[in-house]
Amino acid sequence: MRKTGLWMDRRTLLSAGTGAALVAALGGGAAVLRAMEPDLAGLADMTGDAAPISREERLSRIMRAQMLMKQAGIGAVLIEPGASMIYFTGVRWSRSERLTAAILPVEGECCIVTPFFEEPSVRQSLAVPAEVRVWQEDESPIALVAGFLRDRKLTAYPIGVEETARFFISNGLAQALPDTRLVSANPVVRGCRMIKAAPEIALMQKASDVTVAAYRWTHARVEKGMSPGDVGALMTAAMRKLGGSPEFALVLIGEAAAYPHGSSAPQRVTPGEIVLMDCGCTVHGYQSDISRTFVHGTATIEQRRVWDQVARGQQIANAAAQIDTPAGKVDDAVRQQYEAWGYGPGYRLPGTSHRTGHGIGMDGHEPVNLVHGETTLLAEGMCFSNEPGIYLPGKFGVRLEDCFHMTASGPNWFSVPPTSIDAPMG
Repeated sequence: MRKTGLWMDRRTLLSAGTGAALVAALGGGAAVLRAMEPDLAGLADMTGDAAPISREERLSRIMRAQMLMKQAGIGAVLIEPGASMIYFTGVRWSRSERLTAAILPVEGECCIVTPFFEEPSVRQSLAVPAEVRVWQEDESPIALVAGFLRDRKLTAYPIGVEETARFFISNGLAQALPDTRLVSANPVVRGCRMIKAAPEIALMQKASDVTVAAYRWTHARVEKGMSPGDVGALMTAAMRKLGGSPEFALVLIGEAAAYPHGSSAPQRVTPGEIVLMDCGCTVHGYQSDISRTFVHGTATIEQRRVWDQVARGQQIANAAAQIDTPAGKVDDAVRQQYEAWGYGPGYRLPGTSHRTGHGIGMDGHEPVNLVHGETTLLAEGMCFSNEPGIYLPGKFGVRLEDCFHMTASGPNWFSVPPTSIDAPMG
């Protein structure tokens, strides 16, 4: 579940660092963290054996991309900085008005286009053989891209543009190469990134293991009167101490849990109230996304019923997620049962107002989604969240979220869902 509003993005968390600065960024919790410092000291890094993506793995990705380009009749693919650039080239860079781009040709080495003064920095993370073409401040980077395509004799073929690339790039390239057709690079980029290889699965498993361990540590230390910031600070500190790079720690208490992405209303942990946590971290760039819901104190009959229904919803989704099944059918299976219980219909409330799951990998949200109408067939190596939450506006909500990857025999959990509200961390 993508977090907005109250959650902190990765850049904020990383810039905050640890200690008082981190707590300030999270909106509170300094006293709580100070009190828990001896406990935090007992946590050990779990990621020492996690292997980063190798040069050989990235070269195999480029080979697969080139195979897919040939199948689609595409001459090259243009990619901006972000997860896809890291995925293929290792280059870790930020987008700005000064274009840095990767061009993957259908044959031969790729090309990195970047400002002259940025070349040394860009080369530091470049992990594959590549030609680097630089442009000066008074030159056009788009002209440099077009020049590379002409030199490789690729302008007679359609050129794929990665779906997150900004308009000024495709517009400029269309003007520079008026006789060249620009097309979506989805058949190539999605075709590679949607199918995770074993090294990627291993890193996602490690990120999930870190998050589960942090949940168990944090849950035992949630106390009456704590704010969402207090609880989130504990979870973030635990994920960091266990070796993960914290991405988000959303905490919703009581009625706020009825709104999937939170509420600005004041919240405090109170006996008998729902606490919904949605948290994740990365390990070598690969993400986890896990939600847990529990009651501080004794749960009511209604809270238990809804919690059990969501747990059942996860299992229905898991059973429906089989090889060659359209992704949308997973969402349909859950919603059919929920409607039989009186929720909905469809995405109406009370019930489940969001999709059953989303793709996940280097980005917290990746194509495709487990949502009604999605026709993409599930295939081995695809990874998804499974989070069919139920929300009762004005009362509370329950979300249990665990991710899985598709194997030849069906889905395999990264984190095992809990089965009882009395043991919410499993």
